Amino acid sequence: MRAHLRGTIYFCGFILICSSKTDGQTCSGKCGDVLEECSCHATCVSLQNCCADYNQFCFQVTPHSSSMLGGRALRIHSLVLHPGGRLFCRFKGEIEREGLIDAEGHAYCISPLLYETGWIPFTVSTDGIHFDRSGEYLSVHPSKADPAFEVTLVNATQWLNYGTPNMEGRLTMTWNSSLIGAERVNIELWGYREVNGSTEDRANGSSSLQAEFSYLYSLGRSLSNTGAFGFIPEPSKDFSDWELGNIRITASSKSDGARDVQGLWSGGHVLAWHLEQAFRNDSAAWARNKCLQWDILEKTLPNFLDELIDCPCTLAQARADTGRFHTDYSCDIERGSVCTYHPGSVHCVRAIQASPMHGSGQQCCYDRTGALVLTGDSTGGSTPDRAHDWGSPPYREPPRVPGYSHWLYDVMSFYYCCLWSDHCNIYFNLRPSSGCSNYQPPRIGVVLGDPHFMTFDGLSFTFNGKGEFYLVYSPDRELSVQARTEQVKLKNGTMARATWLSSVAMKEKASDLIEVRLAEGHLQVLRNQKVLPFTEQRWMDLHGVFVFAPSFQNVTVIFLSGVAMEVRVHEGAMAVTVLLPTEFTNHTLGLLGWMNSDPSDDLFTQPGEIISPADAMPEEIFTFGAGWNISKKTSLFTYDSKYLLDTYCFPPSHDPTFVPAFSQPERPDDPLVADTLTICVGEGAEFCKYDTLTTRSLTMGNATLRAYQNHLDLIKALEPVASCGSLLPPRNGMKNGTHYLEGNTLSFTCNKGFILHGSTERTCLVDGTWTGEQPYCITDDVVGFALGAVGSLSALVTMGVMIHLHNKKKDREKKDDQMVTQ
Repeated sequence: MRAHLRGTIYFCGFILICSSKTDGQTCSGKCGDVLEECSCHATCVSLQNCCADYNQFCFQVTPHSSSMLGGRALRIHSLVLHPGGRLFCRFKGEIEREGLIDAEGHAYCISPLLYETGWIPFTVSTDGIHFDRSGEYLSVHPSKADPAFEVTLVNATQWLNYGTPNMEGRLTMTWNSSLIGAERVNIELWGYREVNGSTEDRANGSSSLQAEFSYLYSLGRSLSNTGAFGFIPEPSKDFSDWELGNIRITASSKSDGARDVQGLWSGGHVLAWHLEQAFRNDSAAWARNKCLQWDILEKTLPNFLDELIDCPCTLAQARADTGRFHTDYSCDIERGSVCTYHPGSVHCVRAIQASPMHGSGQQCCYDRTGALVLTGDSTGGSTPDRAHDWGSPPYREPPRVPGYSHWLYDVMSFYYCCLWSDHCNIYFNLRPSSGCSNYQPPRIGVVLGDPHFMTFDGLSFTFNGKGEFYLVYSPDRELSVQARTEQVKLKNGTMARATWLSSVAMKEKASDLIEVRLAEGHLQVLRNQKVLPFTEQRWMDLHGVFVFAPSFQNVTVIFLSGVAMEVRVHEGAMAVTVLLPTEFTNHTLGLLGWMNSDPSDDLFTQPGEIISPADAMPEEIFTFGAGWNISKKTSLFTYDSKYLLDTYCFPPSHDPTFVPAFSQPERPDDPLVADTLTICVGEGAEFCKYDTLTTRSLTMGNATLRAYQNHLDLIKALEPVASCGSLLPPRNGMKNGTHYLEGNTLSFTCNKGFILHGSTERTCLVDGTWTGEQPYCITDDVVGFALGAVGSLSALVTMGVMIHLHNKKKDREKKDDQMVTQ
C-alpha cells in the first residue's frame, strides 16, 4: 500500500516528506530536482518540503529581465557575501564574467551581451571553481526592454536622417543618471554587422555568417553624469562602413569598450549621423548607389517569399488569428496607428513564427476599411522580411538574430531606396506584398461559464463534471490541452451543483509545459511547474511556445504549429478559446470534438463510439464528458498545495460522487427568475439562465452571456472570405479600387488619347475568380492603323478573288475554242 501511495505521488510530480528528513540532502548543483528526502524544485516552497539549503543554492534575481544587449545588474536574493570577496557568474555554461558585491554584501551578476531571447540559465561561484548555485533571467528583444533603462535619442527623426537635406545641427541624448551609479561617465558608440564565419565554424555546421557587435569609438570620456549630453557629429573616416549600432553609457571607471559591464543602451538605429562625408555631400546619390548594390546582392540570395504564409484577408481576421499573427508595435491601432513606414495603413501584424528554412518574416498591413494594403497599390503596403524582426530559434546566428538581422536585411535597404532616395520601386520589387488567396482562418472551440462547450464544428453542450479532462488531444500531432474543473462556491459559502474551469494545462511536442490557472480572481501562468512573473514583461519567448499576457485577466499561449489558447477571466469565471489551424482537421479528440466540419460526430467517446447529439440526454453527455478524464501518468497539471494534492492528485481524475444539476427549472416563486429573464436574452440565453440560477448570481450569468457573445464575434471575425488576387492597371490607364475580395468591383479607364478594350469593370466572385477580361489601352493612331490594315487586307482579298474568277473564265473560254476547232 505504501509503495502504491509513493507511486501516485510520483506521478503528481512531488514527494511528500517530513521536515525532519530534509537535513541530509543538499540542493548544491541540483536545483529543479526532486530528491529522495526533500525537494529542490520551485514548488517546494508552497509544499513546505524544501531541502534545508534550497534558498541558498536556488536563487531568484531582481530584476528578472534584461535586454539581450546586457549591462543590467541582477541582484541575487538569499546570497550575502563579504564586501571584500569575489563573485563569478557563468551564463549558459559558457560565458563567464566577474560579478559585483556592494558595501552591504549584496551580490550582483551583470547580464551579458547575447544574440538571443528567452530564459537564460546561469550559475555563480565564490571561489571560481564550484558553480553550484543557479538561477535564471529573461533575455528580451531590445525594443521590449524596460524603457526606463534606455538612453533616449531626443528627436529620433533627426538622428535617423542626419546628413540628408535640412537634417543637421546638435544631437541630444538623455538617460536616468541614477542608474549609472557614478559621478562621471563614458559615452560610446557600438556597431553591429554580420560577417563571414571562420572555416572552423563552417566545418562545425554553423552559419556562414556570424553576428558581430563591437565597440567603435567614444563620443565622450569622463563626462559629468548629468543625464543629458549633446554634440555635433562629424563624419567618420575609419568606421563609416558600420551603418547600424547603439550608444552605450557606462561609469568612467570602466575601460573603453569593456564587455558585459553595467551600463545603459540606446535603441538600435541606422547611424546616419556618423556616415562618411560623401553621404552629407549628396545623400540621395549615396543612397541610390547603396540601393543598387543591395538590389544586386539581394538577387543572389535564396528566394524566401515562397515559404511565407499568406496574410489574413481582413483586419478582423488578422486581429483574431492570435495563434499565427501578432500586432506589429510600429503600427498599432490600439496606440494611435503611428505607421511611419506604412503611410495609409492603420494596423499591421507580423507572423509570429519565422519561416522554417530562412528565418523570414511576414508582415500584413490594413487600411481604415479593414482591407489588406499591397505595395502594388501603395507605398504603405505590407512588406515581407528576409529576416524576422523578432528573430527565430536558435537566434544566435544570422539571419535569426532578434532585431539586428532584420535591420540589416530589410530596414537599411528601405532607407537607401525609399527614405533617402527616390527608388522605392527597386525595394518593392524585391519585397512585394503577399496576397491572401491561400489564407485559411483557424477553427475555434471554447469553454465558458459553468462550463459550456462549443466544439470546433459548432456543437454546443453543457458538461458539469468535476476533475481533470482532455479539451483537445491529438496523439499524432503531439498536442495535449487539459482542463481542470472545480465545484462552484456560492456567496453564502455553500457549494453549487455546478462546476467551472479553474486551470488549463498544455504542451506540444517537446515544448515547455504551460499551465494557466485562477489565483485569487486573476490568472497565474506556470512554466514547467514554476510561476512566471509578468511584472516586467508581457511577452515571453519560451522553448517551443510563446506566452503573451497583456493583463492579469488575459493570457494567450502560442505554439510553433500555430495552435493558440486564449484564456480570459470574466467576473471571476475562466473562459478558454482554442484556435487550431486547418492542418488539424481529422486530428483532434477530446471534449472539443473531432474537427471535421461535421458536428454530428463531435460526441466521440474515448472508446471510439459516437453519441448522436440530436438524441443525447444531459446524463448521456455527462457520461461522455467523464470518459475524457486524464490519467495520472498523462497529467500536465501542477500539484503544489495540499488542496490540489487532496482534491485532484490522489483521488480519481473524475469525481464519480459529484452529480450536477442537469437542468435548472424557472420556478415562478423564485425571485431571481424575473431578472434572469430580463438579462438572459438573445443567443446564449440558455447558458446565461442556467448559470444565473445555478450560482444564484446575475453577475455570473451576465459574464457567461458576454463570454458567449465574444465567441460569436470571434467566429464572425474569422469567417472565410474569397480573394481573387490583385489586378494591375492597364498600361496607359488607371485602376479604380484596391479591394480584391468577393463582391468587390474594380473599374478601369484609359489615359487621354487611348481607347480601352476589354472589360471596363471586373467583379470578384465567390469562387475566387474575376468576371470579364483583362483590359488594355491603345491609341487612336493604332486603331486607325488597325482599321486601315483591315481595309487593305479586305481589298487585297477581293482583288485576289476577282483575278481568280477572271482566270477561271479565260480557261473555260479556251476550252470552248478547242472544242469548236475539233
